[in-house]
Amino acid sequence: MSINPNTYDALEVGQSATITRFISAADVQTFADVTGDDNPIHINAEYAETTRFGKPIVHGIFLLGIISKALGRDFPGPGCIAVSIQARFLRPVPVDSEITVEVKVAEKIEKYRHIKMKTYIYLNKKMCVGGEAILIPPGETTI
Repeated sequence: MSINPNTYDALEVGQSATITRFISAADVQTFADVTGDDNPIHINAEYAETTRFGKPIVHGIFLLGIISKALGRDFPGPGCIAVSIQARFLRPVPVDSEITVEVKVAEKIEKYRHIKMKTYIYLNKKMCVGGEAILIPPGETTI
């Protein structure tokens, strides 16, 4: 059995990871189907054309799900548990866009052996979502 190198003791403030992800109309439709959030701003191009955005935009909660994936699968990685995730939605992400997600260790909370991560989503180098997450890193069993 190998030890995950991204345990509390191995993580350092400033470490980060980035991932990219293309979000298609089919992805957004699947999310709408699974959650029941069929707001036409997300899935109806004709309706979206009449809005201030001019085209369908990705659900904000879908974007948070991608951040959750980055934290739980990429960095710190498998076994990581989110205690909280907070975000501000700064710009819409149009459907059929490629985003970049960045997650960065901001603080180690020694008392609980939790990690505070800064989380960002960028589109064309412009921040669309900014926030933070508190995590129990892999290998920690105390909640």
